[in-house]
Amino acid sequence: MRRASRDRPARRTEADVPTPVAGGRRAHTQATLLAEAMNLARHGAVVTVAEVAAAAGVSRATAYRYYPSRARLIKAIVEESLGPVRRFESRELAGAERVRDLFNRTFPRFKEFEPQLRAALQLALEHTALERAGQLQEEPFRRGHRRTILARAAEPLRSRLGARDFENLLKALSLVYGIEPYVVLKDIWGASNREVDRVARWVADAVIEKALRDAPAIAKTASRATARKGTIRRTK
Repeated sequence: MRRASRDRPARRTEADVPTPVAGGRRAHTQATLLAEAMNLARHGAVVTVAEVAAAAGVSRATAYRYYPSRARLIKAIVEESLGPVRRFESRELAGAERVRDLFNRTFPRFKEFEPQLRAALQLALEHTALERAGQLQEEPFRRGHRRTILARAAEPLRSRLGARDFENLLKALSLVYGIEPYVVLKDIWGASNREVDRVARWVADAVIEKALRDAPAIAKTASRATARKGTIRRTK
């Protein structure tokens, strides 16, 4: 028999979660809960719904109606922290410039909300480990928005690089776009925020330069392959 999570009441569905309205008591309560969650997560810890309820001065039952699990709560914290990042649209036309513009305009957001994003990373790692071990007993917290964000910025490079190498570019960029560079460079190297920003941009530029430098060779190889196929068809 599964052991109930210490931070989870009876299972709820999406329909049980109130829809925020433009004003009124519900909107005020939800805003208060989220503000307290952001404040508690300021120290980098994964906060619980019960802790947020206590800080906001509402009952646990009320708090769980808005945030039925730690995953929903952390998701709301991340959305509050990175909403502008997820909605960002570069006005640049060239793919390389669009990616650089993305870093220039949005990367500072990771520094601003570093503690909250570290908490989100911590919960994601915890849930992934428990899920792989078959021991996860609560709703999992998922990440993955950076794939869409980076793909949208680099889209003009897709046709030049080809599907496989475009995906490799996105994977490489994802290593330095997010909270992870702060964790690695600050915790291991003792880097300052400015150093993290500089190194992340340097790596991003190097990755883009490498991808573009290899692009002509890729295109030439593809062209030769197409020509060989045409020759085979004519021979047949």
